[in-house]
Amino acid sequence: PGAARRDRRLHRTPTPSPPATTSITSFNMASFETGGLGGILLGMGNPLLDISAVVKMELLEKYGLTLNNAILADEKHQPALFEEMVKDYPVEYIAGGATQNSIRVAQWMLQVPFATAYMGCVGKDEFAQKMREVCAADGVLTNYMVDESTPTGTCGVLVNGGERSLVAALNSANNYKIEHLEMPENWKLVEAARFYYSAGFFLTVCPAAMLKVAKHSAEQGKCYMLNLAAPFLMQVPPFKSAMMEVLPYVDVLFGNESEAVTFAETEGWETRDVAEIAMKISKMPKASGHRARLVVFTQGCDATIVAKEGKLYSFPVIVLPKEQLVDTNGAGDAFVGGFLSQLVTGKEVAECCRAGNYAANAVIQQSGCKFPKVPKFQWC
Repeated sequence: PGAARRDRRLHRTPTPSPPATTSITSFNMASFETGGLGGILLGMGNPLLDISAVVKMELLEKYGLTLNNAILADEKHQPALFEEMVKDYPVEYIAGGATQNSIRVAQWMLQVPFATAYMGCVGKDEFAQKMREVCAADGVLTNYMVDESTPTGTCGVLVNGGERSLVAALNSANNYKIEHLEMPENWKLVEAARFYYSAGFFLTVCPAAMLKVAKHSAEQGKCYMLNLAAPFLMQVPPFKSAMMEVLPYVDVLFGNESEAVTFAETEGWETRDVAEIAMKISKMPKASGHRARLVVFTQGCDATIVAKEGKLYSFPVIVLPKEQLVDTNGAGDAFVGGFLSQLVTGKEVAECCRAGNYAANAVIQQSGCKFPKVPKFQWC
């Protein structure tokens, strides 16, 4: 009966090569040459080099890890866990970090050079250079702050049965400072963008930078977007406090079903219904009235729930045969990237979700957050 009531509430809907390096100058030229899309989307987050491997359950149990979860590494994880992964399993090194993943996917979907830019902090090492090269090849302008005293952040991606557990050692990613954002040459990227996106993980690093950009977005009638990212961000009081300070400026909020339920629990709400939670968050106070808050919750293989302007919508995912599933790592990030690729071009929510589901479907057929050279998505 509960499911039937929920169903009645839901409106159902059917399912050029960039250069090796980038610069602010070439980025601005791209903005002119691509009809104003250059730099339209700016991401800010924790750039990490993913160390990914298919592992045995015994390894997860040894380090107290669970599938479909993300945590920050502590003394029992580093360096022992990462060393054991490299020693005992074939590993892949992939440019990662939740926000950077989403920005790379959005760029891939748009196929417009330099439509996207990204900020975060890295070390002065080979890992950072590798990420620069990957992003440049994708067409993303990276504008990293460099901390020469701390190595580039890494993230252990432990895959088992197509599902993953993430263990992030932020390292230099943890050292981003608002002073980098405020430098005139960097703030130009903020001014040029019309859409901003950060995964909630950045709340553990530099909430002041997030708040500054979010306030700029509200004042200028732009669009600021946030992802709940992981349950611990709502369960740890300082992180939840930082999230709630930014939330009034958030125009689009993303998350998955477990994050939605955790948010409700930490707010003291009785409901655990994902659709109802989406609606309640959409109605929470906003700092600006230029648009209603949009809330988008993915639910794995179940339909994506969207709350918009007092109505609930449901969008089915693309069914994938189990034998084609390789790795769910990055699926949520890819969904966001696909969604953003349509949002920044003015498409309606149905098209945004269709693109998000396409991108997620493409990525889970790869190992890590990777994708084919050219998307086969049909634009409408």
